[in-house]
Amino acid sequence: MKVMIRKTASGALSAYVPKKDLEEPIVQQDKPGLWGGNVTLGNGWQLALPEMAEGTTLPITVEARRLAGD
Repeated sequence: MKVMIRKTASGALSAYVPKKDLEEPIVQQDKPGLWGGNVTLGNGWQLALPEMAEGTTLPITVEARRLAGD
């Protein structure tokens, strides 16, 4: 699914899923660099993010995969 990741004015990370019209804060991430690991959204969804370069600028739209069991 397409997910837009951005940094809010306060510096926190946020994910927007256009197909669901859902915007939630990213409350946990597996890797400090964000890319190539799993993130947990404020509503409990877990998403697997693609590998990307460490210096990737935000906002960006990526193809993420929602993990089962959330």
